[in-house]
Amino acid sequence: MLDVVIIGAGLAGLSASISLRRAGHKVRIYEGSSFEQEIGAALNITPNTARFLMRWGLDPKASDFVKAGTILTQDAVTMEITSTESHADNEDLYDANLWYAHRVDLHSTLRKMATGSTGPGVPVVIHLNSSVARYDPDLPAAYLENGEEIRADLIVGADGIRSIARQVVFGRENPPVPPTCHNMFYRFLIPAEALEEDPETKFWTEENVDGLIRIMLDERSNRTLTTYPCRNNTIHNFMGYTWENNIDPAAREDFEAKLDKAQLVEKFSGLHPSLMAVINKATDVRRWPLWYHPPAPTWRKGKMVLAGDAAHPVLPQQGQGGAMALEDGLALGIVMSGATDASDVEKLLEMYEKIRRNRASAIQILSNVGKDGLLYDENELSKFMSKEHIPKTLKEFYTYDFEYDVADEAIKTMEEFDPSFHVPHDFFEDDSFNMSLISEELSKMCGFITVETCISVETEETIL
Repeated sequence: MLDVVIIGAGLAGLSASISLRRAGHKVRIYEGSSFEQEIGAALNITPNTARFLMRWGLDPKASDFVKAGTILTQDAVTMEITSTESHADNEDLYDANLWYAHRVDLHSTLRKMATGSTGPGVPVVIHLNSSVARYDPDLPAAYLENGEEIRADLIVGADGIRSIARQVVFGRENPPVPPTCHNMFYRFLIPAEALEEDPETKFWTEENVDGLIRIMLDERSNRTLTTYPCRNNTIHNFMGYTWENNIDPAAREDFEAKLDKAQLVEKFSGLHPSLMAVINKATDVRRWPLWYHPPAPTWRKGKMVLAGDAAHPVLPQQGQGGAMALEDGLALGIVMSGATDASDVEKLLEMYEKIRRNRASAIQILSNVGKDGLLYDENELSKFMSKEHIPKTLKEFYTYDFEYDVADEAIKTMEEFDPSFHVPHDFFEDDSFNMSLISEELSKMCGFITVETCISVETEETIL
């Protein structure tokens, strides 16, 4: 059993803690905040992550997730419908659905899965109000701002977009650069009740049923507004993208910077009157300058490793930022299933990076243009994926994003590295998946199966 310390209780940190717990290790999380306020908007639980979250026992309905339905693309000025697509076939195509979730609802569910008394492994312990000031990746150790030294066999830096761990691992700054598409992101939530009460906006909740996602484009001014429901259809999530010429190069990447509603209305003025009436219902607006972070040269140093935004900040256009964090966590636990003591850590971190860095780096590059533009550098992208697999259409984007199975990839890679490798048989709660793991394990042990048949013969003769 390893003693693992994770810095940061975001999606990457919690996913890693659940996975490492199920792999049989002792896990402690140190989180800088107090979790007293409900902060965060909605996000996609895409099929590539929904697949393994369900295998861990997550119930999307119990967590108030909304299953994705029709994708409606409209002209934001005229409200003319320009295209209609559907997520109805996701389960058939990708063996999982796409869900819309309030980030707080997903976070709360993951915390319960990590710290709860049910499930395999030792419950994770989370220490709040515990900000880290520095690291020693070779001991390894993390040092809190109060001077306390935290030792472990493995330290996971999942401390987000403004990561201290990243600088320790890289040994230098990895400064972001301006993006190629939009450079400003606005997000806000509107309760369905507020829209239903006003005759001018009541149409919104009447039309937005069955997990409808609207993508409203103002190509004249390079503005996009995307919206979908969450929390069992009681809240509507809005994401606005713009290009602005007055962005301060030193602007901090702050997901939670507040903006006055009047400024939001001004930024999206000129859109269809009915849409402006909806925007006027915004109650808590956040403004986030977008910067592109190029893929990192490495994610590990000594017995310390990065996960989530600390390793690979992802722009929101691809809708895969949260997914990459969750995939990181699952992969790390699977890889560390092969660890028996601290001497195994460094070689296994090499395998973790082998599994994750190309995948997440490709998503980083693709997120810089989103699904509606193909302005990426193909030569840069081909460093992380084969040219024949580079997506060129919306369908190909979905296929690349959604078909990928991180559990399958991690297990196969580890089996190639160590033929005796196996994950615990209760790592997942999906009986069919666990039975396939048991079957594979028996095949490794036996090589073949011998069946003996006993025949009972009744006779008065002696059989020699």
